[in-house]
Amino acid sequence: MAERSFKKEVELLRLGAGQEFKGEGILAVTKALLQSGVNYIAGYQGAPISHLVDVLSDAADILDELGIRFEMSANEAAAAATLAASINYPLRGAITFKGVVGVNVASDALANLSSSGVTGGALIILGEDYGEGSSIMQERSHAFAMKSQIWLLDPRPNLPSIVKAVETGFALSEASHTPVMLELRIRACHVYGSFTARNNMQPTFTLQDARTSPQRAADRIILPPASYQHEKEKVEQRWPAAVKFIEEHGLNEIFDGDARDVGIVVQGGLYNTTMRALQTIGLADAFGETPVPVYVLNVTYPLVDPEVIRFCEGKRAILLVEEGQPEFIEHSINTILRRAAVPTRCEGKSMLPLAGEYTGAVIKAGLVRFLRAYRPDLLSATAETAADGKMEAALSLVAANVQGRPPSFCTGCPERPIFAAIKLAERELGRHHISCDIGCHLFSTFPPFEIGNTVMGYGLGGAGAAALGAAESKRAIAILGDGGFWHNGLVSSVGNSVFNRNDGVQIIIDNGYSAATGGQDVMSSEADNRQRATRNTIERAVRGVGVGWVRTIARTYDVTRMRDMLKDALLTATRGPKVIVARSECMLNRQRRERPRLQQRIKEGLRTVQERFGVDPDTCTGDHSCIRLSGCPSLTIAPNPDPLRQEPVTKVMRSCVGCGLCGEVAHAAVLCPSFYRASVVSNPSRWERARAYLRRIAISALQRRLAETGKAGVAA
Repeated sequence: MAERSFKKEVELLRLGAGQEFKGEGILAVTKALLQSGVNYIAGYQGAPISHLVDVLSDAADILDELGIRFEMSANEAAAAATLAASINYPLRGAITFKGVVGVNVASDALANLSSSGVTGGALIILGEDYGEGSSIMQERSHAFAMKSQIWLLDPRPNLPSIVKAVETGFALSEASHTPVMLELRIRACHVYGSFTARNNMQPTFTLQDARTSPQRAADRIILPPASYQHEKEKVEQRWPAAVKFIEEHGLNEIFDGDARDVGIVVQGGLYNTTMRALQTIGLADAFGETPVPVYVLNVTYPLVDPEVIRFCEGKRAILLVEEGQPEFIEHSINTILRRAAVPTRCEGKSMLPLAGEYTGAVIKAGLVRFLRAYRPDLLSATAETAADGKMEAALSLVAANVQGRPPSFCTGCPERPIFAAIKLAERELGRHHISCDIGCHLFSTFPPFEIGNTVMGYGLGGAGAAALGAAESKRAIAILGDGGFWHNGLVSSVGNSVFNRNDGVQIIIDNGYSAATGGQDVMSSEADNRQRATRNTIERAVRGVGVGWVRTIARTYDVTRMRDMLKDALLTATRGPKVIVARSECMLNRQRRERPRLQQRIKEGLRTVQERFGVDPDTCTGDHSCIRLSGCPSLTIAPNPDPLRQEPVTKVMRSCVGCGLCGEVAHAAVLCPSFYRASVVSNPSRWERARAYLRRIAISALQRRLAETGKAGVAA
């Protein structure tokens, strides 16, 4: 069950020639794929490109009509290997996954693909996840493109440019026999706009044609001497062909201006932000008209030397807006200019930060520095004032008064009790080395749990603790999610531990979905899925690779049982890897499924019951261990109703989903009896209404009597 359904929006994919397409960037990418006559698509979900996989899944009927094969791949490497179909056949294929981490996983397949070269167009659509909103290490896919000589597109973030990049990406790949990367930042993925649609294309050469008439070419196999020839082809044939295509088809753009002695060179994906920065200093309008010439690199690799030289000739200096480090493009442009004896100065990281996201404010500051140095006459007094530090002062004021909030689990998350159980077990057994993994469970490294020593990659939790797996030591704990387990953890973490007789404990969190990337199904999902094979249990898989000690808990909210099971794994005399499969459905997906049904039942006048929890303020001691051990966003503090007690009491907010963890933690930690469970009944029966009425009368009478007794006591 994906985070969002696109069943309604995918009908836009049927639009024909001349019709206006209005929608989101991800939908535009999908439409462009269909207009390009793609034969097959594969991918692995990962922000900010996850929704592309969801759209393709929801568009299954349309893909079937066009004869397009779509696979949700086991991981990025499997997706990349799918492009092998384009090596020998004129088949257009596309794959998609998260930027740099996905490229890392897929590196073997991509390097081999690039060496072999392609006959049909091969397009790799990346969600480039760099900057303040990123959850990964701060690196760029650009380095891999350069390393393997895969051409890299970075289009302006508007729908016509994105659609053009997809369509010309296939053509560029075929013209140069080289795979092409198309990177889309988060703003490009979710930008809204419109473009004029074309008809969807059914491929002229089909997958069935390839199956019935198999072709092979020995010189495409990566073995000596062919592999040496591939490198020669890249330099002498593929690169020149790519440069020629880029120049002839105008993939990069130049917007001229009156201030011809300076200029701006910008990555296509940063064009909108740069224009906004120019607008704030009075040098551009809302439509991008500016007196400063701008050279937009919609293709950031390879660069086109003649274009760079033509743009820079006659200029005192250019400002290169290149996000991230190292400054690959800056080095290349300087090399091009020096070789051509062009004296134009290339300013880049000298005016802009070496690293970090280039927001509007960051680019604005760099532009002001650049123009102050080379064309101060273009700057208004407003821009000068802004550059003097007032913006920085305002930001400092905000930073001093706005509290930071670390990422945390959702309300009712079934992973939260697992970490509460670990904390409780460590109270008795002492602290353990804990190897974390990629996924929602990584939030356990933040307060209130503060669990975890390292994280090495998706599905590598067990491998990250391998060096500490000797039998004679205190057992290390490793954590994997079900998404990471099926991604590569079955082999890299569990199988590796079996093979090397690792004595550690691995907790596999099975919440039913690849929850961190949007709730897509995985092999162990319980949901019915007409396109995928589900209900393959994790316990059966780990036993299949040789794990002998396996325990499954079907309700992670049972903190006491979870704690005891973990203690058993840490203390058992059994040698070898110990695996605990902790199962409970992702609460977000559960609520997405159940809330509409509940609202519909209430609307229809049917009786419904919702469980809610609360805290008796008269019983609560104000210890707040319940908050520290569960960290639930629905738990907060409130003033103590007892005038003789100053400690604030715990309060359960209306966002509670009734998971019961707060009470479970209170019981397991032997804290207090202040938690209670209540049933909220909608459309109650006549008997329930009557019973509630009688209760209110009785309670009111008792409260009046208590108040009268209190007054009498005061008078006495």
